[in-house]
Amino acid sequence: MRVITYGTFDLFHEGHRRLLERAKALGDHLTVGVTTQQYDDGRGKLNVRQSLMERVRSVEATGLADEVIVEEYEGQKIHDIQRLGIDIFAIGSDWTGKFDYLRDYCEVVYLERTRGISSTRLRDESQPSLNLGVVGAGRIARRFVREARFVSGVNIDAVHSRTPGRAKDFADELELGTVHDTYEGLLAACDAVYIATPHQYHYAQARAAIDAGRHVLCEKPVALTRADAEELYARADAAGVVLLEALKTAFLPGFQRMIGVARSGSIGDIRAVDATFTKLVPSGRELEGPDGGSLSELASYPLLAIIKLLGTQPDRMTTRSLRTQTGVDTFARIDLDFPHAIASATTGLGVKSEGDLVVSGTRGYLYVPAPWWLTEYFESRFEDPSHNRKFYVKMEGDGLRYEVAEFASMIRLGTAESYLLRREESVAIADMIERARRGAELPPDSAVMRTSTDSFPGRPGDTIHRI
Repeated sequence: MRVITYGTFDLFHEGHRRLLERAKALGDHLTVGVTTQQYDDGRGKLNVRQSLMERVRSVEATGLADEVIVEEYEGQKIHDIQRLGIDIFAIGSDWTGKFDYLRDYCEVVYLERTRGISSTRLRDESQPSLNLGVVGAGRIARRFVREARFVSGVNIDAVHSRTPGRAKDFADELELGTVHDTYEGLLAACDAVYIATPHQYHYAQARAAIDAGRHVLCEKPVALTRADAEELYARADAAGVVLLEALKTAFLPGFQRMIGVARSGSIGDIRAVDATFTKLVPSGRELEGPDGGSLSELASYPLLAIIKLLGTQPDRMTTRSLRTQTGVDTFARIDLDFPHAIASATTGLGVKSEGDLVVSGTRGYLYVPAPWWLTEYFESRFEDPSHNRKFYVKMEGDGLRYEVAEFASMIRLGTAESYLLRREESVAIADMIERARRGAELPPDSAVMRTSTDSFPGRPGDTIHRI
């Protein structure tokens, strides 16, 4: 029986070896395909740190491969299976279901991951990986673990949740080796943590991790007040660790390209930015007080676009919000005045609107269709349509892998700040959300529309309109 398997095999470790041993045990002859960096880039595998020949030599050194080939393009597997007379295609269980189409050509076997093996301990010390623990066991954390497996040099094998049963189910589903009953236990076992808990826990959990000397990747918003955000970054500096807000849009290649085009002058001077992000959420923590609502849940995204294009120092901010009888804002609009431009950020959890982004300039404008926060396509449009251009930038997966790659790179290089999302920008977003939420607070006696105006610096003046 002839068996074939494929992989990047970057920074070869014991988990890779055991996978090859299991594949070898399925037959008499094992062929191993090692991917080129160009192919890895095309399929969204990020942060590969060794050359192709280094990775090939690592596989050969195991003595498990009877033949090593190079995988260069999408669709090559079908060709290799037929050309080499393969009977069994074997791949890690991370890919369960992904390669079922190969059953038309051979048997497909998904091999269980080796649980409880930390790549951090087993990789060569000159090329250590990042041992990253997950805090929280919700939807975003599940997507994060799957996406992080596309980033070379990152190992996730541990989780902690305030609900132990959820953490166990999470670990079983994603084949993680360790469930920690306490947050302190997780911190002791990891180099860094990814915090994916409800907003009200971010500050305390990030602070505890930083004080324990752990790097922190924290879901947005990193904090609900400017003071808390500033304190976290100051503590991270004092501890010599990386703190990065996991605002995934900032790290997407398409969003970066859009910002570059907008700031290049091709549409003239930017005079307005209008960004909208809404979704319909019937129930859940997003709609529960005191820290739920569209502003805390979604405002980070449109404010990111505004700050990247217009800066962190508006002169004036006006917020209007529609709130439920329990005091949670289900729809809100933040209007910002800058010295030479205006902007609006619209969010909604109970109201659906077109989720686009428009950047208006003195020569033309950029149009980014929904969902603009997962930027893959945008257009520059002009008075003369013959000058219009369309831009396509591929995004892999859910986009989370890009923030993971940046986080790991910052730690490896000893960089305290990423130009993709500077701490000044994270602090400004926290400040604007705090002001918007503070201005929108009302007694929960009825559904109301709240309007507040805030100068920078200053305190809000409020006008209440009942509807």
